[in-house]
Amino acid sequence: MKDFVTFSRNVFVPVTNVCRNRCGYCTFRREPDEPGSCFMSPDEVIPILKDGKKAGCTEVLFTFGEYADEIPEYKKWLEELGFPSNVEYVIHLCKLAIKVGILPHTNAGVLNYTELEALKPWNASMGLMLETTGKVAAHLNCPGKHPDVRIKTIKYAGELQIPFTTGILVGIGETLDDRIDSLQCISNLHQEYGHIQEVIVQNFIPKTGTFMEKHSSPTIEDMMQIVSIAREILPADIAIQVAPNLIDPYLLVKYGATDLGGISPTTIDWINPETEWPSVEKLQEMLRDISLRERLPIYPAYIKKGWYSKNLKSLIKSMIDNDGYRRL
Repeated sequence: MKDFVTFSRNVFVPVTNVCRNRCGYCTFRREPDEPGSCFMSPDEVIPILKDGKKAGCTEVLFTFGEYADEIPEYKKWLEELGFPSNVEYVIHLCKLAIKVGILPHTNAGVLNYTELEALKPWNASMGLMLETTGKVAAHLNCPGKHPDVRIKTIKYAGELQIPFTTGILVGIGETLDDRIDSLQCISNLHQEYGHIQEVIVQNFIPKTGTFMEKHSSPTIEDMMQIVSIAREILPADIAIQVAPNLIDPYLLVKYGATDLGGISPTTIDWINPETEWPSVEKLQEMLRDISLRERLPIYPAYIKKGWYSKNLKSLIKSMIDNDGYRRL
């Protein structure tokens, strides 16, 4: 076990929750005319970025429903803002974040090589959950959740040397063999490209009104088992991340977890809004005798490798200590 566990301090910006997928466990997705539908303009995003900067955040997590610009209402809204595609809009938001002084991390679902290539210069890191290589009922009517499609995006990120986050979602109908296969798939991709800095092992939480509302969450024993297996399968240079607002991390750290992800002092977890982020003080309390260390959205090893663009260089250098972690 490592001497310390890492986390980042971030702001969570759900640019839009319209999405082409209809996952059986998701309450984030909305139809364009549904209450709670979100199309965030730059004027709405900038104050969130500034509040995050004042609160000491180094990262902004930009999330989207997948290929939102396939939805006519969102496409029209983008065009009215002057952007021909969602990727062009994301780049604009990333530039705003950098100007404010926060490093972008974009998770926009499945992307092709050209889209990733366009986003790379403006992001410190990017992400896409693999979730599972298994076939599960919760992913019916979800063209972007086919494993081969998601693996292709992760592969493209490797070819482009983008520091990357991926992970598995535990308890959505997959088998233990599926979990192991998913982790092995991620390991193989990293061994070929060396770009996966962290793997999230996230426990499913049932949500009212969804297809899976009556399904049970995985037990702590289930999670301890799969974190332990993940540590055996994944190369040592990949961090294993668990979500401290969804599960008590202490035992999972004992079994091999090394990171607690992004913790926001100013924004909620828009994917799991019913579960509050713990404060940094609470995180330390949850970890008992295990130390915390703050990192950026790009891990120290990738800072050392120079896997970032000139657009981010001065900002990254201003934030890090001699080891590549957050300067205190």
